[in-house]
Amino acid sequence: MGGKYRITGDKYPRMRRPRRRGKLILAATASVVALGLAGWGTLQLIDVFTGGDRKASAADHTTDCPSAKPSAPAKALPKPAKITVNVYNATPRSGLAKKAADELKKRGFTIGKVGNASAAYDKKVAGPGVLLGAPSATNGSFPVLGTQLQGAVLKTDARRTADVDLILGTKFKAFSTPRSAAAALAALAKPAPAPSC
Repeated sequence: MGGKYRITGDKYPRMRRPRRRGKLILAATASVVALGLAGWGTLQLIDVFTGGDRKASAADHTTDCPSAKPSAPAKALPKPAKITVNVYNATPRSGLAKKAADELKKRGFTIGKVGNASAAYDKKVAGPGVLLGAPSATNGSFPVLGTQLQGAVLKTDARRTADVDLILGTKFKAFSTPRSAAAALAALAKPAPAPSC
């Protein structure tokens, strides 16, 4: 052959393109990923059809939850008749303590003292009211009386008697309806549900 294809010396022209390694690496990587996905999919299908981790019995499940205890018993809350309520008015409205005491008496509570609030609370209660009593009232009288007046603030003092003070605040409009108060009281008396794992 002559011209530009003429062979001279010991070097010969290449008749094909050089191989590209990038395409080869890309093809190898793609095949490894495809095989991995196929293997993972196969394992998922096997788990679906054989039940996978759900083979554990209910007994095994309870051992996984060491804190599982039976539900707590219902709280022994006092009846309204066992709670003596002192009703005090901390608002500028006159006669409010007497009206509130009459309503609580209709709902079964025992009424103690009725009058104006002390100087520490007079015209200083911004919310609907304050329930004030001994520390022991927090688990007894407060929850029962609190069902009658939503939003009341709970406070304890150093008294040793079982009576509870209801100090009416400036946002007091009315007690909860008897129906909603009874529902709230029933919810308090229900046993606590068992914890789920």
